[in-house]
Amino acid sequence: TRFCRGVGRTAQAKNRHPNGQGRWPVKSARFILDLLKNAESNAEVKGLDVDTLYISHIQVNQSQKQRRRTYRAHGRINPYMSSPCHIELILSEKEEAVKKEPETQLATRKPKKTQALRSGTSS
Repeated sequence: TRFCRGVGRTAQAKNRHPNGQGRWPVKSARFILDLLKNAESNAEVKGLDVDTLYISHIQVNQSQKQRRRTYRAHGRINPYMSSPCHIELILSEKEEAVKKEPETQLATRKPKKTQALRSGTSS
């Protein structure tokens, strides 16, 4: 309910909601893009292949709110809190698939009880 006021209407949101209201998280997306660029440069420094990297884990946790104060009419003061977060991002290299060797089945003798159970006959 905190961030839902003042949402404009757009044609791209008409299939999602009947009134066509929608918006895009520009600030959040910018932070994620900056983190990805930073992770890419870190991978280059470490000598990893940047083209094979993929996001193996991403997690966003709330962090402690930062307090400020806003001054109101009649000498009142209200809190003016920010909502920061911790973003955890792990990139991994795609491993190349290795072909599995064909299994060579060895002819093993099974006990007669096991053979009888498999064939459905009773002795």
